[in-house]
Amino acid sequence: MMKTRTLLIKGMVCNRCVYVLKREMTTLGFEVLDIMLGQVILKATDDFPQKMNTMELMLKGNGFELLYEKKQKIINGIKAYVEKGIDMQLASGVPTRFTALISDQLNKNYDTLSTLFSSTEGITLEKYIIFRKLEKVKHLLVYTEMSLTEIAYALGYSSQAYLSNQLKKYTGFTSSHFKQAKQKENQQSY
Repeated sequence: MMKTRTLLIKGMVCNRCVYVLKREMTTLGFEVLDIMLGQVILKATDDFPQKMNTMELMLKGNGFELLYEKKQKIINGIKAYVEKGIDMQLASGVPTRFTALISDQLNKNYDTLSTLFSSTEGITLEKYIIFRKLEKVKHLLVYTEMSLTEIAYALGYSSQAYLSNQLKKYTGFTSSHFKQAKQKENQQSY
């Protein structure tokens, strides 16, 4: 089943608007599946989120505006609170209860938010949180002097061994790989 993204566009008032947007979006590398006044349906690709800023600039340059769907605003909120939760955990060393943080901040049931996230993003919210935490772990290993034990404690993992296993499982690399990357970067900067 092909994934699609439906975008609501403010300012589309005539057939010329449809023509201009189809041409511009195709030029930017989007596959336009359907386009009508006020709405564009695109094929969703892995690089879709990265292309959104370019699309918004193109829309603005042509006198249009992207109207975020309510669902997308919620998804963006979830992602922002995941990042905030990770940063809070890192700063305090106290494990963040993401279920409570996300549902409290968005005033919605966590299961509902999790289902929406999974259906929209194609990944469970729990896995997304794991991936974002592991991105932070990789960053800390390469760019700080923190040990894996310190990172595990700071990010609320039950043990250094558990974090090490997760890192290997989801990235295919051990913590020593990322420490070696740091050493290589340090050597190249001399």
